[in-house]
Amino acid sequence: MSLSRSAHESEDLLHDCLENALAKKKSWRGDNLQSWVMTIMTNQFRNKLKKYGNQPQTVPIEDEIIASEERMCDPLALDKIKGAIDQLPEDNRVVLMLVIIEDYSYLEISKMLDIPIGTVMSRLSRARKSIAKILDGHNIISFRRPL
Repeated sequence: MSLSRSAHESEDLLHDCLENALAKKKSWRGDNLQSWVMTIMTNQFRNKLKKYGNQPQTVPIEDEIIASEERMCDPLALDKIKGAIDQLPEDNRVVLMLVIIEDYSYLEISKMLDIPIGTVMSRLSRARKSIAKILDGHNIISFRRPL
């Protein structure tokens, strides 16, 4: 879901990835299976983008992915966060989702995406700064009194 931002496309990507992984199971070296499969999935996603073009899609991120509504103080906060994430460039959004949602280490992401670890860190930093800037731009005054 963090790659395609669409439930339908995510299912297709997962199916294709599992087919590919089973077909190439002899190439697995016995390392981290999850990382190996995620690398296959990421490469398939990139190949699809190269083939069909990088046309941005506006698909809302499901509520369960970001946070539960019970824990949110501001009822509009979830929508603000989703909107901020959707505005990120593809590369930064993918790294952010892999770190925050999928809980991969920088090294694992570096290997999955075949980029230097410094690039992972800079994309994550840019994503976080962009989200902070977007959320700060809402300029909403809190009507709650501090506890």
